[in-house]
Amino acid sequence: MSPAFGAMEVEHYSKGVLLEPFVHQVGGHSCVLRFNDKTICKPLIQREHQFYETLPTEMRKFTPQYEGVVSVSFEEDEDGNLCLIAYPLNGDHDNLENLDNADCEPKSKLLRWTNKKTMLLENEKVSKEWVRQHRKEEKMKSHKLEEEFEWLKKSEVLYYTVEKKGNVSSQFKHHNPWSMKCHQQQLQQMKENAKHRNQYKFILLENLTSRYEVPCVLDLKMGTRQHGDDASEEKKANQIRKCQQSTSAVIGVRVCGMQVYQAGTGQLMFMNKYHGRKLSVQGFKEALYQFFHNGKYLRRELFDSVIKKLTELKSVLEKQESYRFYSSSLLIIYDGKERQEVAVDSDPEDLEDLSEESSDESAGAYAYKPTASTVDVRMIDFAHTTCKYYGEDSVVHEGQDTGYVFGLQNLIDIIKEIRDESSE
Repeated sequence: MSPAFGAMEVEHYSKGVLLEPFVHQVGGHSCVLRFNDKTICKPLIQREHQFYETLPTEMRKFTPQYEGVVSVSFEEDEDGNLCLIAYPLNGDHDNLENLDNADCEPKSKLLRWTNKKTMLLENEKVSKEWVRQHRKEEKMKSHKLEEEFEWLKKSEVLYYTVEKKGNVSSQFKHHNPWSMKCHQQQLQQMKENAKHRNQYKFILLENLTSRYEVPCVLDLKMGTRQHGDDASEEKKANQIRKCQQSTSAVIGVRVCGMQVYQAGTGQLMFMNKYHGRKLSVQGFKEALYQFFHNGKYLRRELFDSVIKKLTELKSVLEKQESYRFYSSSLLIIYDGKERQEVAVDSDPEDLEDLSEESSDESAGAYAYKPTASTVDVRMIDFAHTTCKYYGEDSVVHEGQDTGYVFGLQNLIDIIKEIRDESSE
């Protein structure tokens, strides 16, 4: 993070886009960055890139939309502060211009660099003293974050109380520990390699959380096997051990990360992969229940939609010949914004659009209107995916990915159990 550019609000360099941490990343070790409101980017891994470019049509609705490739470099100021900037690949400016960049340019906060790296803010002048002081303050924050990272790793489940007067979604950027961790590690890695390399390829993907005001995100590591065919013996043994010591070996799925807004307490809850690995099957079920509970009531109106989409995905994957999705994840996303509540004895006009289902007992005499398109199910992370159509692979698999399908079926069954038990 570059302190000179202020709390991740400034987004554009001339002819490039300043990349921010993607604040809704809850799992994975690869750094995911925000390109704009509707697009994210992550380091290009050839196998994953090949997957997106050869994706079967029937799988497209269950994966993020692929939007191309950009070149990413970083700039370092005299104080050693870094920031990542995306440029069109090989000077192909159409690559960036064809994307919807309207949400990248808040006019009052647009920052551009001249060749002399002089900062100019539209409609306002920034003194060198202000810049120096701001850098100092942000650098102190950066040091504080580094000190907290070890603590964050040990604190596997975190709760943050959000400001009720502020915008809940904007507060994720100040609290999501996993996103901060991945971003800092990426910057450090690029800094260490600066003498040898300063240009990286990143792929652009659809931001699956963009349609939600307060995204609640569950990242599930799918399948009974996580290591790729090209894994070293050490990596293979490590991945097998993680599966055997977690729910992956038993039910083919484990929690890799979670963020939930609990309206009842006004808190953001984050659960990381270290906690997910320790869960028993019953603990996994309880974590799912917690994901669908907002602190006031269980979001039961989501269950049928989630089950329907998981069942459809299972049917699609059962038809995929030779694919193996080793170490990939499945995201379940819904909007945690508290729904409008209207007293049951209110005027009929106030109730005409409400769902026929009322909330559970804990909500009292209120009916709730579920928001449209509140749930999404998508596969992500294909760095170790293999298929017989990838000509260079030495190992060729036949039939469906039984480990992944096994995990999907168990996930469906457990969600059905939660649904049925909650309606008793």
